[in-house]
Amino acid sequence: MSSTATDTLSLLLDRAEGERDAAARLLHAASAQAQAARAQHGELAGYRQDYQQRWTQSFSQPATMSIVGCYQSFGQRLNQAVDTQGHVANHADQRQERAREALRQAELRVAALRQLIARRQAEAAKVAQRREQRASDEFAARAHLNRMAHA
Repeated sequence: MSSTATDTLSLLLDRAEGERDAAARLLHAASAQAQAARAQHGELAGYRQDYQQRWTQSFSQPATMSIVGCYQSFGQRLNQAVDTQGHVANHADQRQERAREALRQAELRVAALRQLIARRQAEAAKVAQRREQRASDEFAARAHLNRMAHA
């Protein structure tokens, strides 16, 4: 394999490994964001459940309409927050999955380039071996001709 081809493939491999490493960092960040979003969703949902339980217990005692209105208003905003955070968590999960797929593709490119380099090196080794064998055969043939000419 020529030096130029080797240099080109090495450069491509370096670039592909850099892209793979960047994809791995993106996956790590996306995973952390997805985990944080899911955790926050879980905390909000737990708070909503606690809030509903506390007010259910409180309604066993008489309450004014304004307090009931506040409860309902806050409950609606809390439900919206839980729903919104659920959407955020879903989007974060989707980004994580896309990042995982990008990393998989980058790893495949690196593996393909390594395999190509190995195949090219093996081909170059075969060519060099054939060249060496041919030179050895020519040397042996000349030596035989020289012996025959001197004999």
